[in-house]
Amino acid sequence: MFERVMDQLTDQKDKKINKDDIYKKLLVKSDEAKTIRKIVGIICLTIILIIAGGILATYIYIQSALKPVEPKNTKTKNVEIPIGSTVSTIGTILEEDGMIKNKLIFKYYVKLNNETGFQAGTYKLSPSMNLKQIITQLKTGTVLKKATVKFTIPEGLQLSQITAIIAKHSGIDKKEIDKKLDDPKYIKKLIKKYPLLISKKVLKKDVLHPLEGYLFPATYSFYDKKPSIDQIVNKMLIKTNSVMEKYKEQIQKSNLDQYEILTMASLIEEEATEKADRHKISSVFYNRMKVNMPLQTDPTVLYSLGKHKKQVTYDDLKVNSPYNTYKIQGLPPSPIASAGEMSIEAAINPAKTDYLYFLAATKTGTVYYSKTLAEHNRLKEKYITSSQK
Repeated sequence: MFERVMDQLTDQKDKKINKDDIYKKLLVKSDEAKTIRKIVGIICLTIILIIAGGILATYIYIQSALKPVEPKNTKTKNVEIPIGSTVSTIGTILEEDGMIKNKLIFKYYVKLNNETGFQAGTYKLSPSMNLKQIITQLKTGTVLKKATVKFTIPEGLQLSQITAIIAKHSGIDKKEIDKKLDDPKYIKKLIKKYPLLISKKVLKKDVLHPLEGYLFPATYSFYDKKPSIDQIVNKMLIKTNSVMEKYKEQIQKSNLDQYEILTMASLIEEEATEKADRHKISSVFYNRMKVNMPLQTDPTVLYSLGKHKKQVTYDDLKVNSPYNTYKIQGLPPSPIASAGEMSIEAAINPAKTDYLYFLAATKTGTVYYSKTLAEHNRLKEKYITSSQK
């Protein structure tokens, strides 16, 4: 009987101890929960403050970008908007000329306000003008004066030929232009300025001229008495950028990057005759790349030789050069000329064919396509070899 009573007392004591332990644990957990809630609260408050600060900073920045660059500077400057300029191109030109603070803000401002009807022309603008005033001006299309320097770059010219045209019309020494356009320091500045256009690949050791293929074939007008090399090159790069921007989404979906597209386009440009279907020529190059066949295009041999010849000889094909597509696989390290928009578009959208060969008839310039070497040789005998006898 005594032992039973003692056992009951012991059980009651143990239960009391357990209750005390549980209570203590609950108190600890409660304190931990309060601490966690405080930490979470501080973190949430910090995030809210950061977001709010970011929104406020963005708002202040946008408000600033909408205002004039220099409210007190009423000095005007001639700003040319070329034919076919997109809103993005116009924004780039205005930012380059110091008329606006940010080209992206300009682009979104135009879209949000449904501004349209921009016209090509030369405008007298000043840094004291706000976006609304500038946009109003850009809708007039008023040409203020005749160009002092004007030249046309035909499609398919190499950089050395382009710089000769620039030198002839600008009065700048060709050697000075060539030296600057091959200067790595200058190229690095341009890459920084046009990061989405100019590839860092242009600085690779195998590339003969970094800006080969980047100076777009078009007519250029300048209104300063003596435009600088920078002014000329920048205007040409802006034109190239405006053309490439049209095909941005298509290029992203293709197997080649933008630099490779310009390289492919230069091959198409050099091979195409007036009667050629550039899309079919493009398909031949792509088909060859798929089956690991050399592109074997003669213009790359001539580029390697640094010569302009009517006909490539078998000895010419032996030239050791990273540009000689009879010896290398795939595309050369850079474009070999400046391609026009038709060739660029064809490089992005090749025709769907099984052709692996093409040739242009000597007399007519008509381009013939074939799937096999035997068929190609028959066409060659018929339209080229026989005409040379």
